[in-house]
Amino acid sequence: MENVHLIVGLGNPGEEYARTRHNAGFRVVEALAGRWRAGWTFEKKFDARMAKAERDGKRVWLCEPLSFMNASGGVVRAVSDYYQAEPARMLVAVDDADLPLGELRLRGQGGSGGHHGLESVIQHLGSREFARQRLGIGRTLDGRREITGHVLGQFSRAETDLFEKVLARAADQAECWLDHGLAKAMNEFNGVVDSGEEK
Repeated sequence: MENVHLIVGLGNPGEEYARTRHNAGFRVVEALAGRWRAGWTFEKKFDARMAKAERDGKRVWLCEPLSFMNASGGVVRAVSDYYQAEPARMLVAVDDADLPLGELRLRGQGGSGGHHGLESVIQHLGSREFARQRLGIGRTLDGRREITGHVLGQFSRAETDLFEKVLARAADQAECWLDHGLAKAMNEFNGVVDSGEEK
């Protein structure tokens, strides 16, 4: 089905993780579902929350794997196979601790960058040829490599204000990717979101 596109947000299920930095990907697809008034349903056969939208003749599926971050790939593979969404028509949104909070970066392919959710997706798809949108969440001030507590922590109030602007820009970028393609979405939206920017 040539017109099917899949946008996946990676995160962890459950209320305790809902507002954490690691769930930035979930927040992107939830923002899109809100814009498009797309209702979520639980699809047991995938172990995922799914929402469907139509945009300019394209059928778009939004997906939140509920398998926990490190096992996301099996869900993504099952969904992409079922809806015949090739990697070239797939965008995966994730958090990225190697980017500072406020930075957004879309790429058309590449490795996992050490992100276990992306590692799982790459492994199960057998391909790196899918778009990945990284939302910077930064690191702790001391620069430690062990950052589990930071990643699974919640944004401060000041960080939340900036992250809401990043989310709006990420949703804009995803829409641009759908409507105009990867190159335009990268050129127009990659970079640092101005903390004073009005959205």
